[in-house]
Amino acid sequence: MRALLSVYDKTGLVDLARGLSELGWELVASGNTAKALGDARVAHVLVADLTGFPEMLGGRVKTLHPLVHGGILADRSVPEHLADLDAQGIAPIDLVVSNLYPFETSPSIETIDIGGPAMVRAAAKNHAYVGVVTSPADYAAVLDELRADGALSEETRRRLARAAFAHTARYDAAIVSWLDGDDPLPPSLHLTFERAEICRYGENPHQHGARYRSGPGWWDGVVQHAGTALSYLNIFDADAAWRLVHELAEDAGGGAAAVIVKHANPCGAAVSGDLAAAYARALEGDPVSAFGGVVALGGEVTEEVAERVAAGPQADVIVARGFTPAAVERLVARRKATRLLAAPAPERAGRQVRTFGAAALVQDRDDVVCRPADWRVVTARRPTEAEWQDLALAWRLSARTTSNAIVVVAGGHAVGIGAGQQSRVVAAELAVEKAGARAVGAAGASDGFFPFPDGLEVLARAGVSAVVQPGGSVRDGEVVEAADAAGIAMVLTGERHFRH
Repeated sequence: MRALLSVYDKTGLVDLARGLSELGWELVASGNTAKALGDARVAHVLVADLTGFPEMLGGRVKTLHPLVHGGILADRSVPEHLADLDAQGIAPIDLVVSNLYPFETSPSIETIDIGGPAMVRAAAKNHAYVGVVTSPADYAAVLDELRADGALSEETRRRLARAAFAHTARYDAAIVSWLDGDDPLPPSLHLTFERAEICRYGENPHQHGARYRSGPGWWDGVVQHAGTALSYLNIFDADAAWRLVHELAEDAGGGAAAVIVKHANPCGAAVSGDLAAAYARALEGDPVSAFGGVVALGGEVTEEVAERVAAGPQADVIVARGFTPAAVERLVARRKATRLLAAPAPERAGRQVRTFGAAALVQDRDDVVCRPADWRVVTARRPTEAEWQDLALAWRLSARTTSNAIVVVAGGHAVGIGAGQQSRVVAAELAVEKAGARAVGAAGASDGFFPFPDGLEVLARAGVSAVVQPGGSVRDGEVVEAADAAGIAMVLTGERHFRH
């Protein structure tokens, strides 16, 4: 039996090679792989000695040779293939161990591997007879199976072949992405994702669901301290809440932020001097909708914060920077099923892809800039300093709420949110209904322009005193007139933030 070893990542290489050698396998190795085996005193044959050709072009050509690829690709059920091997003096290769240059971490022309993918794909194609190993994580299992059975099973070879093709597919996709540069809408998209975890179910119990990843992200650093397994919607909502709480903290210059999300929409949000107060004020926004939601807390949960959260409505997920042991104990005592997630800061969101049937819609991320200094006051009355602060928070929340969205904020926390309505007027009515008397003197935000004055007039009648909106309607003048008539301060951002 013959194995060809040619790896960039040398993790576990020597142990694998020794194990194969002890089983009587002949080892063939190239380049630095051969050097590592030589340093470890593991017997092997150089690829250059096998082929009769030295490595060329600074190592670009090592294994691209019929004596290598013929040994890998021969279909041993075809007599003509066996005759060709015999005529050319080619010995079959039964195992290929190869991983590729580190293009994903060090992209350059020189880290575009040629010989590696060729060997991997050849072995994977001929997996009926050849095993192919691309990950050091598989070394131990491969050795165990060879020791126990003397050969790899058909099932194992097929599994390894699938992993090999996935490995080269991801590699090629990374190269294409690098060549695309900063083009937000390249001619083609080549997305590769690996399954990170299987969810209990999808959006509904009859649907299958899983979380996949295209690379390292904040979810990989999550530590679950308590609770049942995460569902599809737990992950979806927790991501929305965790990203929003970090945006609020950044807008506030580092203040303690808390967000409560239900069905990917905030139903409560606040920024305050401490985390316990921030949660309490976020909960005031809509305590009824908060039941069964996701709570995101922008800091470490202490026993004091845990007491406040435990006294509130049941949460399906609580995500925070960390939890003290006493906090975990208190929250578990409240409800064992609640998932407690300690998480790092989220990575920057990237390109958005939404599939439907055989098509997909693609767009770059929606960056929301809360810079009131750049906004334009269009009414006779200007916002007060307190109103400016509430307008900024309301604008951020409206941009992260499903359209049509109207948000009412008072004193640094949301008091009414109308989300996902076909009519902007109805969204406004829902927001002020939830706000009640708290709407008096509050700030309002609309994610899109008011096409008519009627939506603004709903806010005015409820007592809202300042409003931020994108502007851009052909009836902006009428809306401004309505604001002036009601004594409302209105500012335009010039940028809408629809969210579907």
